[in-house]
Amino acid sequence: MSAPVSHERAPDDVIPDNGAIVVVGMGVTGRAVASALAARGHEVVAADDRPGDAARRGAGADAAFDEIHDSTDASLLKSLVSGAAAVVPSPGVPPRHLSYTLAAAAGVPVVSELDLAAQWDSRPLAAITGTNGKTTVTVLTERMLNRSGISAVGAGNTDIALVDAIDREVSTFVVEASSFRLHRARRFAPAVAAWLNLAPDHLDWHPDLRDYAASKARIWAAQGPDDVAVVPFGDTDVEPWTSGIRSRRVTFATPQQLDAPCDVRYERGILIAHSDSVVPAAELPRQRPHDLSNAAAAAAVALEMGASAEAVAAELRSFHGLPHRLAFAGRIGAVSFYDDSKATAPHATVAALRGFSDAVLIAGGRNKGLDLGELVAVADRVHGVVAIGEAAADVLDCFSQPACGQIELVRADSMPEAVEAAHRMAQPDRDVVLSPGCASFDWYSSYGQRGEHFTTAVADLAERIRSRVPSERQP
Repeated sequence: MSAPVSHERAPDDVIPDNGAIVVVGMGVTGRAVASALAARGHEVVAADDRPGDAARRGAGADAAFDEIHDSTDASLLKSLVSGAAAVVPSPGVPPRHLSYTLAAAAGVPVVSELDLAAQWDSRPLAAITGTNGKTTVTVLTERMLNRSGISAVGAGNTDIALVDAIDREVSTFVVEASSFRLHRARRFAPAVAAWLNLAPDHLDWHPDLRDYAASKARIWAAQGPDDVAVVPFGDTDVEPWTSGIRSRRVTFATPQQLDAPCDVRYERGILIAHSDSVVPAAELPRQRPHDLSNAAAAAAVALEMGASAEAVAAELRSFHGLPHRLAFAGRIGAVSFYDDSKATAPHATVAALRGFSDAVLIAGGRNKGLDLGELVAVADRVHGVVAIGEAAADVLDCFSQPACGQIELVRADSMPEAVEAAHRMAQPDRDVVLSPGCASFDWYSSYGQRGEHFTTAVADLAERIRSRVPSERQP
């Protein structure tokens, strides 16, 4: 690893200069934190609940530490934590983990990766959180800034941790800030911070919805009057959490009211930022309500970070979306297939289906402790449902309610079976949407793998159908 780029240190250090730092969780962020700490002269102690798995992922070869300790060994972890200067849990380590309890008992601070980056680097950054859309808005914002000649890199919930990104020679950062990362943040103060929306999610990590929302609200907590809070206009779920904002507010239009009287909105089909026209919505490749809202949010953030309106418009005109987010997955005859595997919560599925009418939905997987009953909100847009995975029975129960009317329901035991059933139900010309509303970990290692298998199954079915159709030959 190259030496870290030197930048002015932010005030109020979150960790002392001396003493061992215990890093718990050796995933992507944990390894990045360990390397960043070691590069800055800190002694690093690595721990993981599955140390063998962590070593196989390559962490054991990292020069930042000699070995990975077993953090499920209570007496060992107690000895590590009690002698530490600080504990840095990886984002995936939940607050109920023993490391938190032991740190509190020993008076050892628990530190966020975001706060470490704030201690080490003072360049301005933008941050985006929300239940849905934050990856898209993060990517759009990063590209808008780079198109404007402002060198930027995306970090956070990406393959690049923020403590890794700050070693790069760029002007600014765009951070995708999950509730996991924000939960522990105390000094993380983005120059521009956006909260896109709120719906129940990750209740297998957070004890309840209030804790989940309070974690997201931390994106604004350390901002000052010279910073900017980007807020969804009239969003009754987010609004209660805005009372403590000390920064300047900029509002953007939500999918439910794209022409709302807010700072960044759509007037007569044109994206308007404050009083300036940016781009006609008709020129954008992605035009469903949530796409247009994401475009408005990204424009709000990017413009406040110094992007030009011309660059914002150019990026939106060229943006065709990200993989597994309502991505076109193929066509068989007049039936189109869409991969929305990234929709791992009911709220995301509802947002996706609002852009369709009379679609066939493939939904299910591993429920994250969420109420799938929320899916009833789009029953009027669904012709049929194919239920998959561990939550299949719950999905079927949801759409069996009298309020849903007559919806054809099928259960499938594999993705190819689901695609074939959905294709039959979609005849002659409906859309098929894989938008599971659940996590993928019952059948797959990630939502990406699930989406890829869906696309492959569509292609395989198309090939089988073609092979059954005799070719026309001249006599």
